[in-house]
Amino acid sequence: MRHTLPIAPQFYVTAPQPCPYLDGRMERKLFTALQGDTAEKLNDALSLQGFRRSQNVLYRPSCADCSACMSARIKVNEFAPSRSQRKTLRKNNDIARVANSPWATEEQYALFRSYLDARHATGGMADMDIFEFAAMIEETPVRSRVVEYRDRSPADESEGDLVGVCLTDVLQDGLSLVYSFYQPEMTAQSLGTFMILDHIEIARAAGLPYVYLGYWVPGSDKMGYKANFNGLEIFKSGRWQDIGNPSDHSSETHPLSVEPIAEQVARITLPDQRSTDK
Repeated sequence: MRHTLPIAPQFYVTAPQPCPYLDGRMERKLFTALQGDTAEKLNDALSLQGFRRSQNVLYRPSCADCSACMSARIKVNEFAPSRSQRKTLRKNNDIARVANSPWATEEQYALFRSYLDARHATGGMADMDIFEFAAMIEETPVRSRVVEYRDRSPADESEGDLVGVCLTDVLQDGLSLVYSFYQPEMTAQSLGTFMILDHIEIARAAGLPYVYLGYWVPGSDKMGYKANFNGLEIFKSGRWQDIGNPSDHSSETHPLSVEPIAEQVARITLPDQRSTDK
């Protein structure tokens, strides 16, 4: 029997850069490496505390003048689609889901480029080449899936055109949508909403209580859509709570809402990092 010594994760802070969500703000992240035998336990534990995964890094916004980015998740058992969301489901009856291991393809990258060029041409991923894309998909130390969505309309005799992709982590308590993209020309299909609705059904079938959506940001048009899903919780003031009225959270954009970095790190609860090999 071999025991590995427990090693506490080290936390770091990125240099400030322009915020992609709120004009005139500067973004800063608190992050730690995700690696080794205890990667899944750390991912589960920190996801419960508002962190998100990007390849082999876990991060959480930790800006000096703002705390508006709040991790959001849907309570699966309390979710019921709205009228417009039911309409979205009907419009996508011909879309089929195919779940694969985290492996990047040229077809995925072509769709990814179309999506970026149409919707995020000036964003941080705009210059991502196929090798960087492959790293985003494949470099995962945790249980992940690439969920593809294909249009299999009656007139399509092939396997179906790839119209959407979601890189999804399987957590102990739910599904985490790490990154998704879709055919930008199919605006009438509301594919982004459809993929979230489908993940809610995947989680329900698997008996998982939550679907993690990333960050909700009050005042951001890019992130405001997440408040359209009922049963939504946000991680605020160190705990998960119902979002309630979205307008009640505007104070989070104020500098006085921010805790010092040292206090933020001191409040993080870490899992038992010990692992045992038999």
